[in-house]
Amino acid sequence: MSITVNKKAIHEYFIEEKYEAGIALQGWEVKAIRAGRMNIKESYVIIKSGEIFLIGMHITPLPTASSHNPHDPTRTRKLLLHANEIGKLIGKVERAGYALIPLDLHYSRGRIKLEVGLAKGKKQHDKRADELEKDHKREAQRAMKERQR
Repeated sequence: MSITVNKKAIHEYFIEEKYEAGIALQGWEVKAIRAGRMNIKESYVIIKSGEIFLIGMHITPLPTASSHNPHDPTRTRKLLLHANEIGKLIGKVERAGYALIPLDLHYSRGRIKLEVGLAKGKKQHDKRADELEKDHKREAQRAMKERQR
């Protein structure tokens, strides 16, 4: 079940591979995500000293959250992946010029997971071609609906 999707990433990048990663969250963050108070649009993933981190994901604290703990809405969060997956990602990002992009925040068996995409940036003409293809598909679907009536 999807919580939020990064539509901007699909528009800006070619997604080559997808990986599902856990996120190290605090209790107030889990409650806020379950309430729908987060945004992954401007976030990105970096690799630092053999670990993977999510930067820029904004989680707005609930008004009922405890006040004795300081809440940092955009703190750096560690992503949890298997060591062999991290090794593959490090190799592809450093050698092949890929970027790691957060795509989808969702529930998996009651846990909050992040789908990370191994992506290459699109050029402007690629974006235009994608838009044209979407328009053609939409028109074909409309024609099929009208024909069935």
